[in-house]
This record gives sequence, C-alpha cells and structure tokens, in this order.
Amino acid sequence: MEIWQKFLLIIWGALSLTLSIKGFNQSKVKNNVYGLTPYLLPLGIFVWGDAVIFGIFWALSSLVALFLNDWILFLLIFCVFWTVRSLGETIYWFNQQFSPIKRNPPKNLPGYKYFKNDSIWFIYQIIMQCITVISTIFTIYFAKIWF
Repeated sequence: MEIWQKFLLIIWGALSLTLSIKGFNQSKVKNNVYGLTPYLLPLGIFVWGDAVIFGIFWALSSLVALFLNDWILFLLIFCVFWTVRSLGETIYWFNQQFSPIKRNPPKNLPGYKYFKNDSIWFIYQIIMQCITVISTIFTIYFAKIWF
C-alpha cells in the first residue's frame, strides 16, 4: 500500500471515530437522532443516528485495511457498503412514497426547490438506484482484483 493510501485510511478512520462520538452526543444528549448531515454523505451518514454506527464501522474498516496493508480490500468494503446502503435507501424512499405516514415531508428535503411536490421521493429513489448500479459494478471489479 502506498503512503498516501495509508494516510488517507488513517484520516478516514480518525474522522469516522470522531463522527461516531459526535453522533452519539447529537443523538443521546441533544436528542437530534434525525438531524440531517448532508456533508457526511460519502460515509453513508445521512442523519446523526447513522454516524454512531457507521463511524465505528468505517473506523474498523480502515483499521483492518491498514493492519492487512490492503488498499483494494478497503475499496471493496466501500463498494459493498454502498451497494447495501443504496439498496436499503431505495426501498426506504419507495415505501415513503406510498406510506400514509410522512416521516420526510417533501418541503423539508434537499432538492425540493427543484421538485416541488412528493416527486422528490422518487427522485431520491432513482438516485439511490444509480448508486446501487455503480457500486455493484465497482464491487465486482474490486472483488476480481482482490481475489
């Protein structure tokens, strides 16, 4: 593994652990479990409650990749994570679209200024479907390299 890859993994892991602690504080102390975190999207963290678990996950993933000195393994974990995460989010937004309970009113969602009604839900669905396709292809690619 190159020095820059190790450095990136150390930063990613430390940031992830820090975010997990902040997420716990936001969730337990400030009662802000569903507070949006748009700047944390690359880590799959959409709300502070996500940060508690995903922060630990990413820190451990970074640690394992560093310990095994395997950059491709980290990329594979990243892609598998996004395949699973985006499939889950696709299902979530599909269910939101047809649910009588509106946990995410359209007017509260980023992108509402472009899609002014409940169509924002299917926009989120298809974005997640595209991420699923891309991450699945990269999962296959990195798995082939890794094996």
